[in-house]
Amino acid sequence: MLDRLPTPYGLVRAGVAPDHQKIKAVTAAFDKTAAHPRFRFFGGVELGKDVTVAELRGHYHQIVYTTGAQTDRRMGIPGEDLPGSHPATEFVAWYNGHPDYRDCQFDLSQERVAVVGVGNVAVDVARILSRTPEELEKTDIADHALEALRQSRVKEVYLLGRRGAAQAAFTNPEVKELGELEGADVAVIAEEVELDQLSRESLEKTGDRAGFKKVEILQEYARRAPAGKPRRLVLRFLVSPVALTANGAGAVGGLRLVHNRLVASATGTIQAQATERFEDLSVGLAFRSVGYRGVPLPGVPFDEKWGVILNQKGRVLDPDSKQPQLGEYTAGWIKRGPSGVIGTNKPDAAETVVAMLEDAAAGRVLTPTEPDRAAAERLLRQRQPRLVTYAEWLRLNALEIERGRPRGRPRVKFTRVDEMLAALGNRG
Repeated sequence: MLDRLPTPYGLVRAGVAPDHQKIKAVTAAFDKTAAHPRFRFFGGVELGKDVTVAELRGHYHQIVYTTGAQTDRRMGIPGEDLPGSHPATEFVAWYNGHPDYRDCQFDLSQERVAVVGVGNVAVDVARILSRTPEELEKTDIADHALEALRQSRVKEVYLLGRRGAAQAAFTNPEVKELGELEGADVAVIAEEVELDQLSRESLEKTGDRAGFKKVEILQEYARRAPAGKPRRLVLRFLVSPVALTANGAGAVGGLRLVHNRLVASATGTIQAQATERFEDLSVGLAFRSVGYRGVPLPGVPFDEKWGVILNQKGRVLDPDSKQPQLGEYTAGWIKRGPSGVIGTNKPDAAETVVAMLEDAAAGRVLTPTEPDRAAAERLLRQRQPRLVTYAEWLRLNALEIERGRPRGRPRVKFTRVDEMLAALGNRG
């Protein structure tokens, strides 16, 4: 397993919110696999920079690409690039201690923040902004983020969805958690969470009990009286940003919203249709979480339209012949696009593995010139002398846990690659 970072676990480490420690327990399943004597981890090795696909073909019979969807989709509205407007994933990576985003700056002196989108990532951002320092310091949030959030002057957070309550992508446990924050009242506008006829018919047709429950939770929030907590988290529906407006200093000063109504599309899906009613929301910081997109890998066929590796049920396809490329596969969001949660990747990965086993049984594999373990490791160490093995990661993991123990925290992360390597005595 090759990873560009010295640490394994990808989004479980750098994407799952720090206040969701139970979800991170999924790493125990990975650790069982990693304990197998035939598994090897090479951290700090980047495809296209330290090693090429052609070189990997010379050492392995099969190659699998599982790089996820690394960039945010844009809203495509005026003012989107103003200072104070950010992709939500940058904020998530920053507070989780991803080395690439360690030095990002977010103006938390602003009192009002908008988060555009109502998926689980958007909810994570809104929740972390609304947490008290006391809640956050029990987690494995990165130290630099904890300190910045401790100084935060944010008082109001707006979570904005273009469709109705029934279409919101967040899960029921996520939205229920918002009503249990120690330092933030949750607020909902009653008219925006009324169950319209289209949504009701759709939920009844699909037997979506969870969808009905989601609407019930939001309607209960609309009836709830504020408890006078220091912060306020406002969930809005049926509104879309049409522009980010500047303040006097040329940074984000507000959002221009259009109110929507729900209509049935030609294919039967429920869509948001803009009305002629507009609203201006005063905010000094905005995060977009309106979808994600994969990034091409050097030497790997890519579908630019869909933002995924060109593939069929996990088999990478030749862009010209549209036939499977020998011995190359993909799984996860870079295979199917940004949909689902951690659990969704299990059947997705299983489908790819079935294809790999079928091809291996039929002899449809690469014919490496040096298929032995030593040759592959020799090449990687030559190209990246500072690579990190799984045994070294376990040492790093133990050091992080040890650093957290005196403060009653699950761990205190190393957030710079040089720090990680220095802790391992691996300076190269």
